[in-house]
Amino acid sequence: MISDTDFAKAIEESIINGRVFIKVVHGKDSDYELGVTLLNFNKPMFGASFTITLETGWSLTNTKTREIYLRKNIKSTHTASFSDSAVGVTRFRLALEGAARENIKNGLEEISRLPLK
Repeated sequence: MISDTDFAKAIEESIINGRVFIKVVHGKDSDYELGVTLLNFNKPMFGASFTITLETGWSLTNTKTREIYLRKNIKSTHTASFSDSAVGVTRFRLALEGAARENIKNGLEEISRLPLK
């Protein structure tokens, strides 16, 4: 499983690298509050290919006006096959990381389309 800390760090790095926002601010000095919650996650047990589906809830709120700009569930899927790794634990990790990357990409694409003030 991916830890909350690692997932949050990956989101923050993606925000900075993708220039969705100028910077990430923690605390009360921020203009927006981003919330990402893990809603559903399938965990394959065995097989030559592991497909993981990850569903998260994304929300973006203006901290000053409390206006909600985004509230959306985002699903992502990634498959790691035997050709990616013969080791099951590694295939699982690769599938999970791929699903998390895709989820973050989709969430940030949603935010980038918003008419933020």
